[in-house]
Amino acid sequence: MAEDRELRSRCTGTRRQFLWEMGAGFAGVALASLLEQDGFFTSSAAAATLPAKAASPLAPKAPHFAGKAKHVIFLFMYGGPPSMDTFDYKPELQKRDGQTVDMEIRRGSIQKQKLLASRRSFKQHGKSGLWCSDAFPHIAQHMDELCVIKSLYADTFAHGSAMIQMNSGRIIQGYPSIGSWLNYGLGTINQNLPGYVVMLDPRGGPISGAANWSSGFMPAAYQGTHLRNKGEPILDLAPKSALPRAAQREQVDAINALNAEHLKDRPGYSELQARIASYELAFQLQSSAPEVMDFTGESEKTLEMYGVNAPKPDDHKLAYGPSHFGRQCLTARRLVERGVRFVQIYSGGGHQQENWDAHNGVEENLKIHAPEIDQPIAALLTDLKQRGLLDETLIVWGGEFGRQPVSQGDGGGRDHNPKGFCYFLAGGGVKGGMSYGETDELGHEAAVNRTHIRDLHGTILHLMGLDHNRLTYFYGGLNHKLTGVQEAHVITDIIA
Repeated sequence: MAEDRELRSRCTGTRRQFLWEMGAGFAGVALASLLEQDGFFTSSAAAATLPAKAASPLAPKAPHFAGKAKHVIFLFMYGGPPSMDTFDYKPELQKRDGQTVDMEIRRGSIQKQKLLASRRSFKQHGKSGLWCSDAFPHIAQHMDELCVIKSLYADTFAHGSAMIQMNSGRIIQGYPSIGSWLNYGLGTINQNLPGYVVMLDPRGGPISGAANWSSGFMPAAYQGTHLRNKGEPILDLAPKSALPRAAQREQVDAINALNAEHLKDRPGYSELQARIASYELAFQLQSSAPEVMDFTGESEKTLEMYGVNAPKPDDHKLAYGPSHFGRQCLTARRLVERGVRFVQIYSGGGHQQENWDAHNGVEENLKIHAPEIDQPIAALLTDLKQRGLLDETLIVWGGEFGRQPVSQGDGGGRDHNPKGFCYFLAGGGVKGGMSYGETDELGHEAAVNRTHIRDLHGTILHLMGLDHNRLTYFYGGLNHKLTGVQEAHVITDIIA
């Protein structure tokens, strides 16, 4: 027993916890020795040698190689926008409108359905001649800056699991989202703002909730911070007492000093590191968050370009017009301008026609949502380019899946379709004016240059200077990756 106590006192951090959870004694030491030779304890041992401040989970980190992008703005169209009504023009679908075909509507469910041609008119735009429908007249002016991927596919027909897969690479909850992976891999540029910010639609959040911006099994410091639509940008940020800022500074410093002292005997204890970082960030956010949301320094021309003050339309009770999404896109520009690594904006909230889920009529759905995002996204592209930020900011646009080329019911709706859909990327090192991949002639399934979500994720990481095979996080006995255990491929053809 005395020998065991002496051994326990000499073991540290994760190694000590592992030994004694395995049953202690010299058998545990032998096992730990073998595991150490395989690198099992490498990350925790490295963390133990660092001072608490240097081991902060938010400290800036060097990329694996020089990335083309420094920031990502992910414009998430919750519900799944219809590719054949927006960017993927299908002449054969137009010709065969109303014909009955056999088509897989849900996993393994092949049904006889009537083809539904797009009611939108398509034109080719710019020098590239990329197709865009009249749903997006403003974005159409920027087609030479977009790379439209037309052959994405996913693994699930359900909104909740499809959204989680698009954000975390898995169809079940509990895994880190892509913004968390980027902040884990690269750290935070601006220590006074979160590295990962999420903004939701005023009609509500996504059906699978905060799991979409969760840090999963990573420290909480890497999870997304929700900037609210009304009131305080971040809940519980303002101090509850009239304590002067200098006194608050002393209080936070004292708490962090005590936590750092506590951490010395617990190296690798990520929850405590995250808490130290969160106290410091919360203090800084009291001034930095309101400043980001304050548009008084923006010109009237800029506000007008984004549609910030546009009136709410009165032609549909669910429509908001461009003002809300415009404010969020302008906020996103201000965030990346100040060094925030990853910003995600959700268009659509609630259910059915409140988001892009066009079961009850695709034309009505487009009339609600397309005008809300069209002007703001075009303004964001223009603004970033004018400020020299587009080259270092990757814009990602798309939803959790696409829609079917057949009619759902008598109302001209479209059902879910993860088998083939569109995304577009812009800036951040991608080729502009490019169309990559194809769906079949009806727009049902990815057919040419099929691109899984994990390939898209690997490409985003690559553009940010990270190798998806090298970016791993050890948890539960495994080195986890955003792209999972199946082989993923960077879409090299779209990289400038």
